[in-house]
Amino acid sequence: MSKVTQRYDNLAAAQNWKPGSADTSAMDIPKIFGDNTLTLDKLKERLPKSAWKDLKKTIDEGEELNINVADAVALAMKDWATEKGATHFTHWFQPLTGSTAEKHDSFITPNQGGGAMASFSGKDLIQGEPDASSFPSGGLRATFEARGYTAWDPTSPAFLVENQNGTYLSIPTAFASWKGEALDHKTPLLRSVEALNKAAMDALQLFNVQSKRVSSTVGCEQEYFLIDQEFFYRRPDLLTSGRTLVGAKPPRGQELDDHYFGSIPERVLSFMLDAEKELYKLGIPVKTRHNEVAPSQYEIAPIFELSNVAADHQQLTMMILERVARKYGLECLMHEKPFDGMNGSGKHLNWSLSTAEGDNLLEPGDNPHDNMQFLFFLTSVLLAVYRHQDLLRVSVAHAGNDHRLGANEAPPAIISAFIGDQLNDVIEQLIAGGAKSSKQGGLLGLGTPVLPNLPKHAGDRNRTSPFAFTGNKFEFRALGSSQSPSFPIVVLNTIVAEAIEDMTADLKKAMKSKSIEKSLGNVLKTRLKECQDIIFNGDGYSDDWQKEAGKRGLLNLKTTPDALPTLNSKENVSLFKKYKVLNKREVESRQEIWAEQYITTRTIEVDTIESIAKTMIYPAAVRYIGELGKAVERAEASGLDSQGSRSMLEKVNNGLNRLGSALDNLAATQADLSYKGVLDHAKKVESKVLPVMTEIRDAVDFLERYVADDYWPLPVYREMLFIK
Repeated sequence: MSKVTQRYDNLAAAQNWKPGSADTSAMDIPKIFGDNTLTLDKLKERLPKSAWKDLKKTIDEGEELNINVADAVALAMKDWATEKGATHFTHWFQPLTGSTAEKHDSFITPNQGGGAMASFSGKDLIQGEPDASSFPSGGLRATFEARGYTAWDPTSPAFLVENQNGTYLSIPTAFASWKGEALDHKTPLLRSVEALNKAAMDALQLFNVQSKRVSSTVGCEQEYFLIDQEFFYRRPDLLTSGRTLVGAKPPRGQELDDHYFGSIPERVLSFMLDAEKELYKLGIPVKTRHNEVAPSQYEIAPIFELSNVAADHQQLTMMILERVARKYGLECLMHEKPFDGMNGSGKHLNWSLSTAEGDNLLEPGDNPHDNMQFLFFLTSVLLAVYRHQDLLRVSVAHAGNDHRLGANEAPPAIISAFIGDQLNDVIEQLIAGGAKSSKQGGLLGLGTPVLPNLPKHAGDRNRTSPFAFTGNKFEFRALGSSQSPSFPIVVLNTIVAEAIEDMTADLKKAMKSKSIEKSLGNVLKTRLKECQDIIFNGDGYSDDWQKEAGKRGLLNLKTTPDALPTLNSKENVSLFKKYKVLNKREVESRQEIWAEQYITTRTIEVDTIESIAKTMIYPAAVRYIGELGKAVERAEASGLDSQGSRSMLEKVNNGLNRLGSALDNLAATQADLSYKGVLDHAKKVESKVLPVMTEIRDAVDFLERYVADDYWPLPVYREMLFIK
């Protein structure tokens, strides 16, 4: 078989999927929604009334769970799961790897008669003990200390995971060390939820609003790429690092703007429908699907849920997308930048504040009281973002996202807040002292001489802003597509709790001598003046904004190694400690873990690109040079002009020399790399090693444009992006 035939047989494999492979049965969403989730309503039906009341107190008020109640819940869980075919259970948790973890145990227990029975106790439910020795701890535990605990999170529903050969029960849990320090994402998330609730409840009392609870609500838009598995498994870089480390720009990419919101290809739509069916069964309220900007890029988005549940569901969404894609011969790529020169993928985190009664605290209301309350919470968020730009930047800092942020396709690394021209006009009036002018109509009167009119709709959207107000929520657009949303939610919950607490103290003090209307006007004026520099409604991609942000004193932490050192600053450690979200050791552990993950990711990429260059590209170019050399010899022996062949030979040979020089430079750079500590190591990798990786890529991409297609060993962009 010739090289050409073998190459295009690979391409033909992309057409192997046929419509008949898909599940063509009708999808009854109301019937299947939550079918594989043990919702509170289902649990209520299976529990004694007394056990149900005690469980609700635990969920709603944080009361400690009685072991007798735990036994009743465990029995109900086991019965529900086994009725649906489950044979095993697992404590499902989110270690600091960014993904999820689980250890399966069977429900089956031997009995004295030599048989077996299904059993599951309250003790089994409440606590598990997976080996914690191999999870990242960042110095929280010694290498030889293996003990770790998982603790049931009753606020997030248990669910079933189905496989064609069986089913198991997954119980969302927190994960902590033997000493009780958080080794996961869920523990600080639950702590931050409590901190935010306390601060917001205190503030609402000033507005005479009675509520059982205030929570952050979240909806995460997930972007991803789909390519045929034939291409994926023939790309070592995609296999090991999730992105193409080499690859020349194709003749056609996204320039025609024809993919965004275009018709969804049949194979992809079949995958989407199948994935959505699985998500609905897990009670995940996915709402939208569409083509994204780049070829073979797509998006799925849910409606809002409580932030803790939304974080769990987001992890499940990624798992389901990756698993179902393989049924259709596709690979789902979650990396932020799988293809150079194409738009990367993000995970836009839509964040808001809601009461237990369903009132959105970030939505303008229909009366003066509601709008004063809205301005109070809006200002609190803006104040939080201004004070803690560094934490927000750190929360989205990792190797994959460094390729995306600031690339004129995603928000810049500079944190700013977009609020729209109308709301900006209101804020300028407040700072000026409560003038009544307005740029636009359609406003809601606040009914007080102290406060200006308020727009019902905040204005247009700004896709270049990392933190944009979009009518009744803020959209944190800087998250990377592969990352867990948990820590960004932790940061938002905590910094907003602090801002609300400070604003509440201001308002209480002012109300001792003035009405709430006049008091609030003065408080808003002072705090908005403090944080006004964080507001930017213009083009975040422009060079002018880079300069303007510098004049305003805003941080520009361009890379992960630039951002990570700010995490354990005295101010940040004090903030997390004050609200009992993370202690000093837990903060420091995360800094060390994320720095090590950055280094490890880059090391894998370096080793992979070096291997590809030496074992795949170099031999292919040498073989082609040999063929060109023979062509030159034959032409000259025949008395023909060999200028064309000789010119091509020189170009390929020069490219090969460039590649050899870049590889030598990489070896020398790695040999000379010296550093002090993990943060310095990360910075040296970013500043010294990555530029050499770029040299290797440039040389390989040059060769891709000149080496004969039948010699080229890797699937190229035009194939991976356009063959569905």
